[in-house]
Amino acid sequence: MKETTKIDTIEAYNQCFGLKTRHPLVSVVDLSQTTQWPDPLRFSYGIYALFLKQVKCGNIQYGRQTYDYQDGTIICFAPGQVAEVTRIPGARPSAYGLLFHPDLIRGTALGQEIKRYSFFSYAANEALHLSEEERQTILDTMRKIDRELDLPFDKHSRRLITAHIGVLLDYCMRFYDRQFATRSEVNNDVIARFEQLLDGYFDTDAPQHEGLPSVRYFADKVCLSPNYFGDLIRKLTGKTASEHIQDRLIDRVKELLLSSGKTMSQIAYELGFQHPQHLSRMFKRLTGMTPNEYRSVG
Repeated sequence: MKETTKIDTIEAYNQCFGLKTRHPLVSVVDLSQTTQWPDPLRFSYGIYALFLKQVKCGNIQYGRQTYDYQDGTIICFAPGQVAEVTRIPGARPSAYGLLFHPDLIRGTALGQEIKRYSFFSYAANEALHLSEEERQTILDTMRKIDRELDLPFDKHSRRLITAHIGVLLDYCMRFYDRQFATRSEVNNDVIARFEQLLDGYFDTDAPQHEGLPSVRYFADKVCLSPNYFGDLIRKLTGKTASEHIQDRLIDRVKELLLSSGKTMSQIAYELGFQHPQHLSRMFKRLTGMTPNEYRSVG
């Protein structure tokens, strides 16, 4: 078992690579300026981190996935995540990184919105691939943060820095939307597989043993992180993965109400509900009718 280095402060990260700490809660780092590089390196993050790769110099392992970290890609980490980096022998690291502690954004507009940036929980093999123009946009925004860190701190500094970080993350969201749209063939395969898995789940007795399926269940089946899978489904279909699951569930309830003499309790238990009234409430909310009303007019 490789030793894990806990990175819960900006100083802890900078010490690993011999970099200067200009602010205890935020840092823009140029990894080409490192004076040391522990190898192999296994980090447990307690801070937010975003890295823009300049040249190929190593691989990142995140969970069970290994990602060939190519030029012009962005990968992000959030507090609680663990990643392992292995450097190619003789290669000089070249990447820009933004690191910020949760305390920097606590009580700010960015702190209230940070969960919206779901790409922090994407797996390494779901990294953001940038065009040259997009790469330059990211670099320009990082440099604005870097320039703020070189100035004497005043009452405006924190607000300006967090605002620039928010702009940077908004650009990442825009570029991810583009990536979702341009990978139509691969993404359509994921959606088709999701539909097949939905049908297959309710065609078996899995609900009686496993209960209602979660978004994570289907994400695991298609080898994606739950956040990436959920965002992909929502962006390409206009509906969340949870809504797709609910729709398929309600379709199955309608079918059983009209094609069998089973009671609502029997149907609920068959579909994985522990309490029949939960299914009845869901059915009324989504269809505007109670199960008995639907059966009587069907």
